Amino acid sequence: MSKVKVLIADDSVVYRSQIRASLEDSSWIEVVGTASNGRQAIERLTGSAIDLLILDLEMPVLDGLETLREMQKLSLKTKVILFSSSSKRGAEITLEALRLGASDFISKPSSDASNTNEPFQNPAEKIKKLLLPKVSVLFPHVAPAVTTSSAPMTTSKTETSFVKVLWEAMRPQVILIGSSTGGPTVLEKIFSDLGSSVDCPILIAQHMPPIFTASFAERLSRCSGIPASEAKHGMVLEKNHIYVAAGNYHMRVQGTRDHATLVLDQGPQIHSVRPAVDPLFVSAASVFKDKCLAFVLTGMGEDGKDGAVAVKKSSGAVVIQNESTCVVYGMPKAVFSSGAYDKIATPQEITSIIRDKVGVSRTSAAASGDK
Repeated sequence: MSKVKVLIADDSVVYRSQIRASLEDSSWIEVVGTASNGRQAIERLTGSAIDLLILDLEMPVLDGLETLREMQKLSLKTKVILFSSSSKRGAEITLEALRLGASDFISKPSSDASNTNEPFQNPAEKIKKLLLPKVSVLFPHVAPAVTTSSAPMTTSKTETSFVKVLWEAMRPQVILIGSSTGGPTVLEKIFSDLGSSVDCPILIAQHMPPIFTASFAERLSRCSGIPASEAKHGMVLEKNHIYVAAGNYHMRVQGTRDHATLVLDQGPQIHSVRPAVDPLFVSAASVFKDKCLAFVLTGMGEDGKDGAVAVKKSSGAVVIQNESTCVVYGMPKAVFSSGAYDKIATPQEITSIIRDKVGVSRTSAAASGDK
């Protein structure tokens, strides 16, 4: 593949122009055309070889969700990055689109001229800053190497050998999950298939912007039957509850095993993201020690590696998602390379691990709650 061939589908002439401008100076990308609705996009996808579709979700004739369903029916393998509005409705539609097969998304840049806290930036430059890293991760063999603008959480030398936990005896008091690109779909699959309550809190750091994290927590609650919330500062951790790190905030744990609370902060980005996985894992390991069970799922970069090392140094357990089921085998690969893991598992196996280690039948959980 010499260049990544891109089709842009958006009903806005302005956005089509801005997206094209954001990509046109990248020598490894070729914008082969545009479409003003999903029907036109499908016609182009079936008529020529296209590697990537940049897809608006709200279009006439055939909207983004209908376009993805049509792509599934036609078995079209073109990768899709969504162009999403930063609203609650936009977040809900985006999460459904990810479930339907889209690889990732970016939020449409704000056009709020009243925001004087940020210097003016050309809209195409804003889109480029958001979009190019996503495209690079999906096409690593064509794209130039991606560099991050922020350092890892720690700079200590990574250990190369860690003692595996005695798996049969492992009984966690907290579940930690870190994910990025491809994470929402995998997490929904894991929790949809769980079929039980859980005997500990579950903390998730998913790379995701504000608004989207609240909608994602609602989706997880619906698909799992387990109460789920976007994390708030000072929340006390409770059993059988899922806490999703809020967009643009790092989430940490403080206190004791018997009374742990959440701390949210807007400190510097770690691995160019906020929320990051590392601060969650490191802080939880310091509180729960050998009672941590951490999962590192699909995602770009190395976020989660330092956190996994911290969990292993505290005698906790770490499971990484296997390569073939990852949208991007970046974060699990980094943990694998460090040696700071106990098991490699598919999403289905991860569901089984959670059920085996902390699962409680819904009948038992209800009876316990009535006492």
